[in-house]
Amino acid sequence: MFNLTLSFDNGPELETTPMVLEILARRGLRTTFFVIGEKLAQSERRMLAERAHSEGHWIGNHSYTHTTPLGVLRNPDIAEREIGRVQEIIGTLAHPKKFFRPVGGGGNLDRRLLNPHIVDFLVNGHYTCVLWNAIPHDWDDPEGWVARALAQCQAQPWTLMVLHDLPTGAMHQLDRFLDGIAEAGGRVLQDFPPSCLPIVEGTIVQALDDYVTLDPPT
Repeated sequence: MFNLTLSFDNGPELETTPMVLEILARRGLRTTFFVIGEKLAQSERRMLAERAHSEGHWIGNHSYTHTTPLGVLRNPDIAEREIGRVQEIIGTLAHPKKFFRPVGGGGNLDRRLLNPHIVDFLVNGHYTCVLWNAIPHDWDDPEGWVARALAQCQAQPWTLMVLHDLPTGAMHQLDRFLDGIAEAGGRVLQDFPPSCLPIVEGTIVQALDDYVTLDPPT
């Protein structure tokens, strides 16, 4: 028996997000969509986030532009522009714990994720920082990611996986992946494994040394 928490990054996308929502609804599964602020600012895409929220999914913050890992940026107001602005756009769709996922730049968990200004912003704003422990690279391997994802799930007791509701074709394999999880005896949860939450409602609960740049912004 193993647990899987699914999450979807970088949407909403008009071509892909509805299909993902339909698959999840058919299976009675709930997940979290970490949205891009500049996409959510578009009315049609916001309607998709509203639909996801109404169907029981959680909506999280994944930066406004998703262009560069925030830990390498030096502008001290970047936290407000890339996080605070998105939270305002999410508005009433937000989870009470204000979930924020940093930009990994290819799924990397390293010191590019955060900088001291970002950490202070998350703490002072009572955000919960949501990381991950499985990246099957669905975005650059639309056909082959399923086998890799299944292996990642079976290699640990509780997986928090990042998938992408992007128009790459990868989510056409989502049903096949979920069938594989069921056949392997996996249980799909909505909650996050505590090991992937270094900051919870503004409280630092894990050492951040591996995620915060050693060259702080001026």
